[in-house]
Amino acid sequence: MTAAVVPASGSSALAGRRVVVRVPATSANLGPGFDTLGLALSLYDELDVTALPEGQLEIEVEGAGAADVPRDASHLVVRAIAYAYESAGRRMPGLRLVARNVIPHGRGLGSSGAAVVSGLLAARGLLEGDVELGPDALLRLATELEGHPDNVAPALFGGLTIAWVDDGGPQHKKLLVHRGVSPLVLVPEFTMSTKLARSLQPTQVPREDAVFNVSRSALLIAALTQSPELLQAATEDKLHQNYRASAMPETDGLVRALRAQGFAAVVSGAGPSVLVLADGPGRRLEAAALAAAVTDTPWEALMLAVDFKGGTVREYAEGST
Repeated sequence: MTAAVVPASGSSALAGRRVVVRVPATSANLGPGFDTLGLALSLYDELDVTALPEGQLEIEVEGAGAADVPRDASHLVVRAIAYAYESAGRRMPGLRLVARNVIPHGRGLGSSGAAVVSGLLAARGLLEGDVELGPDALLRLATELEGHPDNVAPALFGGLTIAWVDDGGPQHKKLLVHRGVSPLVLVPEFTMSTKLARSLQPTQVPREDAVFNVSRSALLIAALTQSPELLQAATEDKLHQNYRASAMPETDGLVRALRAQGFAAVVSGAGPSVLVLADGPGRRLEAAALAAAVTDTPWEALMLAVDFKGGTVREYAEGST
């Protein structure tokens, strides 16, 4: 654990207010639902924020990414809090921030989206009683910061989300996932840049590939909510995974090996983690065993559940623990 402290330059009426935020990991795309579908998973970052006199900033980071993230105002959580305050027309107080990170960084599990959502939810808690940040405002701010809503929507609201943008801004629909769906995430030691992954995709795709993905995306909603036995067919994709395969051959090889044995395996987000949507706990164990047997690359197998709550905020009175 390390910390950074910036000297005070003022005072804040909110000094002492404390909130604790918990935000789930997410997996976006789910195969065919590029930049649209996202799933919240039971792996959580926790953020403990206390308002200090204006101008102070103390940051502590534990866990994933602790050696790499900044300890100043450029920290993504601090930037998200500042963005919310600016949007609300309020001056941001000083902050004491303790981040307990569990979501792996750079692995396609929505760590940056979770940081953005954590900061916005912390701001909502700190502003409570003064400014109301409702669900629509939170999704809008999160999308503006993240660039697209497919990760931030499930991080905010939980479950399976369909996200889109229209003239009114980013929108979402939350759906409940069939209880037979058992997620498995296989996490490698290496990372993948989302920016690099996106750069590998063409700006245009063949019409037949677009039609293919439209059909599979529609089928995937049915598979995840009603008919898990259709998951393998429903997770086929022709829009992004093949184009990105050259940048992460180990991931591509594992996805192909799992799918060859009948598992609904996809690249999680921009990768390099692999998400398996098994149609039961037994099949999930089989997928984990197969992954351990078919590759020399070490993969950490995370047996997760679908998170149905999304990000949560607990507020504490001044001086409480």
